Amino acid sequence: MNKTAIKNFAIWARNKLIADIQYRAGLMGITDQGIKNALPQSTPNMEFYDIGTAEPYSITGEAILQRRKLVEILRQKEAGSDYPTAYKYILEEVAYTWFNRLIAIRFMEVNDYLPSRIRVLSSENPGKLEPDFVTTPFDAGLDLTPAERDRVLRLKDENRLDELFRMLFIKQCNKLHELLPELFEATSDYTELLLTLSFTDKDGVVYHLTHDIPESDFDIAHTDENGKTPGQVEIIGWLYQYYNTE
Repeated sequence: MNKTAIKNFAIWARNKLIADIQYRAGLMGITDQGIKNALPQSTPNMEFYDIGTAEPYSITGEAILQRRKLVEILRQKEAGSDYPTAYKYILEEVAYTWFNRLIAIRFMEVNDYLPSRIRVLSSENPGKLEPDFVTTPFDAGLDLTPAERDRVLRLKDENRLDELFRMLFIKQCNKLHELLPELFEATSDYTELLLTLSFTDKDGVVYHLTHDIPESDFDIAHTDENGKTPGQVEIIGWLYQYYNTE
């Protein structure tokens, strides 16, 4: 087990997730300086936020409700401390939530523990970047509604694969919550809103998780040159420990 690679990834992943979540929140007017109101041209179905560019950032539908929930939670946390503390807490909470899920799913897919037996973060085919459940989303047992199935087809047709990946990843986590509630807690509205994962970004957390740490470090059936199993089940504990180093 390469503990140096595990440590480097865990510490880097924490900072990367927090930075990505902070950026995502900032697009919707939520920064370390405070919470901005939507621009005047906003409507009940679409909100616009000034991000310093010619075109404002917009959110629609469910994202509007999720943002409201995020603001509500921030205000509740702020009441018990102050805004900077509440803001930092939310960033770290969301980052840790998605880190937990990424690590658990990586361990499960390598060891073929996922109910569908379809990989979520990687592929059975060496060298294939696209996760298998993005390639065959309707075979992953995610209980997609008719509207969600239509959205899957639309995203694939428009080649918006990272958006499709995030949608399916959330569905997978919620499905695993039904089966393993003690391991996969229910995700909240704002947690889903702030998810920024990408499998195409080679500087992203998913790519580094699947490429920086040897798959054999997750595989409990893997044996070393002496025919011994090095104890890969411990990798989750090491990742959590290193994640919290800072």
